[in-house]
Amino acid sequence: QVQLVESGGGLVQAGGSLRLSCAASGSIFSISVMGWYRQNPGKQRELVATITSGGSTDYGDSMKGRITISRDNGKNTVYLQMNSLKPEDTAVYYCNARYRTYVGTLYNHWGQGTQVTVSS
Repeated sequence: QVQLVESGGGLVQAGGSLRLSCAASGSIFSISVMGWYRQNPGKQRELVATITSGGSTDYGDSMKGRITISRDNGKNTVYLQMNSLKPEDTAVYYCNARYRTYVGTLYNHWGQGTQVTVSS
């Protein structure tokens, strides 16, 4: 069984920074894509950023220019550095990993989410 353990969320003032981390563990042969999405109650989950095992990145429009996603393949960990945070960035942030097991099965897995609250 695979686990995604997220950390780094919390309360920050507008203009501040946070760094989220997500570590994957378990029966993982390889992880093709890791990323972050966010969601507020009553709204659809939206892309924040993704990164492939080769380092290619994709950023959602809402936070582009204020965030940097990075990854440590050896540790199966993805990071999200968020700067110049705004109150509208308040949401639950979910880690996502698309991975393959040792028998070749492909999965798309979500973490439990970490709350980010930006006060004005």
